[in-house]
Order: sequence, then C-alpha cells, then structure tokens
Amino acid sequence: MPSGTNILLKSPIDDLGELTLIERIRVMTMDKVNPVFTTSLGIEDQVLTAALADAAPQVRIVTLQTGRLFPETLALIEETEKRYGIEIERFTPDPEKLAAYIEQYGANGFYESVDARHACCGVRKLEPLGRALEGADLWITGLRRRQSNARAEVPFIEYDENRNLEKANPLADWSIEDVRSFVSGNRVPTNPLHERGYPSIGCEPCTRAIKPGEDERAGRWWWENDEKRECGLHVDDSQPAASAIQ
Repeated sequence: MPSGTNILLKSPIDDLGELTLIERIRVMTMDKVNPVFTTSLGIEDQVLTAALADAAPQVRIVTLQTGRLFPETLALIEETEKRYGIEIERFTPDPEKLAAYIEQYGANGFYESVDARHACCGVRKLEPLGRALEGADLWITGLRRRQSNARAEVPFIEYDENRNLEKANPLADWSIEDVRSFVSGNRVPTNPLHERGYPSIGCEPCTRAIKPGEDERAGRWWWENDEKRECGLHVDDSQPAASAIQ
C-alpha cells in the first residue's frame, strides 16, 4: 500500500460522510498539486462541476469527447462553460488507433461482441483518459453507490493502483433525490435527455432510455447480459481496494 494511503486512512478525512459536499471537496483536494475531475456531463457530474467552480476552482475539469456523443451532450459542454466561466478540456481518441479499430471491427462493431465493445471503449475512452490523467495526483468522479449493483460499495476515497493516484468520489453516498435537490436548488444546467428517461448517458449508439423498475445504468450497453457492464474507466468499482475509505 502506498505510504500516502496510510496517512490518508489515519486522517480526519474518515469523517467525510458528516460533511457537506463543499466541505468534502475542500478536504479531498487539500494539498493536491494536480487534481483532475472527469465529467461525462451527466447529472452527478454537473453537480460536481457546480460545486468545484465554487469550492475548488483550481481543479482541472476534463471530458472525453468520444466522437459518438449525443448532440445534447455536446451542447451542454458549452452551456456549462458559459454558466460557470470555466474551461472544460476535451480529450479525443487517437486518430490512428480509432481508424485501426474501425478497420478491424467496423464503425458499429461493438454490437457484435463484448470484446469488440471493450475495444471501442478502450480507443474512445480509456486511452484518452490516460492522457487526461497524466501527472494527476487526484482523480475526482461522480460515482454513486446507488447507481447500480456493481457500484454499491463505492468508497469516498480509494487508491487506483492501475493509475497510481488517489480517486475521490464525493457523491458516493448520495441518492438520486439528493442529486436532483442540489440541481433544483442551485439552478444547475443538465442534459435534457434526463427528462426523457436517460438517467445515465454515454455514447449515443450505446445508450437507451430505461424501463420502469430498471436500475439507473440499465440503459448502457443494454444488449449485453452482464449486470456489471462498465466501459473500463471504473473497472474496480465493485471491488474497492483495501485502502478505500467508506
């Protein structure tokens, strides 16, 4: 376990569950040199963007512009920048790697097999994410425990051994009602697709509206059977490391 994690586990940060969102963010980002927040422009991420603009404007905000996003998502990027006076850095797929993927699998080959879908996510999301997190010492996300069964154990703070940095999930214990209340109370701009039955929004070909009774992420890669469907950005969500703070 990295020494920084040992210090973290013995600090007052253990009481994060008792703090407000603004307080959590300030504690999580204190003493960090290059904290990075990755946003998909989903409702949770919009809450965090609003809070970061207030509590920690030094945090870099980045998004993965995969080339297959909904038009509504692209429009929201610019709307959010204007609303908060910020710049959201865009990271796009490597052109050569994307061309190689399309040559091998086809533009929509991700429907044909899980391997092909993972390969697409790798090119369009994981490789750009690696570039976005280069040099970062903290990665902030909008993960919540109630988003799906696979995320039920998401901690406030964990150590991402694959990327060798701390990962903070300030909304880990929030319900969707908490999220909506913050949005309403703070006039946070959100994706209009949320009102059309899309609680979780990714690439357009890989996202559908959910049905009554389905969990919030059921509309992602819906043609696959594995209930732990993920793109790989948060591959260890269901198995938090021993260094995690709940």
